[in-house]
Amino acid sequence: MAFGGFRSLARSLARGMSMAKLAHVTLAACAAGAGLMTATVPAVADSATFEGFRTEAFGNRPILNGNGIVSLKAPYRPDDVRAVPMSVDARLTDGRTISKITFIVDNNPSPVVAAFDIGGHRSSASIAIRFRLNQQSDVRAVVETSDGQLYMVERLVKFAGGQAACAAPPSAPPEVIAANMGKMSLAEIASGAQTSLTPRMKLELSHPNHTGMVLDQITLLYTPVKMVEKIAVKQGSDTVFTMAGSIALNENPVIEFDMARNGASDVTIDVLDTDGQRFAKTVQLGPNS
Repeated sequence: MAFGGFRSLARSLARGMSMAKLAHVTLAACAAGAGLMTATVPAVADSATFEGFRTEAFGNRPILNGNGIVSLKAPYRPDDVRAVPMSVDARLTDGRTISKITFIVDNNPSPVVAAFDIGGHRSSASIAIRFRLNQQSDVRAVVETSDGQLYMVERLVKFAGGQAACAAPPSAPPEVIAANMGKMSLAEIASGAQTSLTPRMKLELSHPNHTGMVLDQITLLYTPVKMVEKIAVKQGSDTVFTMAGSIALNENPVIEFDMARNGASDVTIDVLDTDGQRFAKTVQLGPNS
């Protein structure tokens, strides 16, 4: 089955396996990209679509209804299928903490968009990303708690038509992409829920996140996969989150997140892609900001 390579990738991301060990899976799956784009897939995602890879991603663990614990936002009809916003807010009130947040798009070639391991033993967490949408699909957030329970919410996102996002060409020529590769910024953004001790941050990373499905119109060859494998954010020596990425993250990824200030004076960001390139940045924090 053409989706097999990407389903294996989804399973491994959800279980936290290193992307370096999965490069061969991703490359093999992307080599079949043209076939994937013409595969017959139901226009409307249903529970059977998720059930097809649920066991691969989460094993036989039960997944509970997340209403009341997890809030998921995504546009019903997005303006740009190359960068669809999706945000998750999770909150526990019973002494447990949040261990992991996984973003899923059922009908994408790589259903698991990103998986975030949450640091800091936090009872609440908020993360927003942007993802590529290949066709109309249910999108899901699965939150894992400190006792191993899984909670899920979902919603439908329509596809406005046009080219599938995973096969869309990059927005800049190769020389511009190369010149800006790895540049990043981190800034505090306004949020109604934030305080000086729980600021909301916005990370912007310059990286093409090549899917392996884009046909170069000059060479008639597919641009090789080059995707964001891992992003680790630390506040001082404490982990804020560690993210495992996929080809479904948008070009030039943007991640918004909240964090609990721990008294450290800086935040460090470490990025690794599937070519082994590493990019790092340290940002100084102001007092209680």
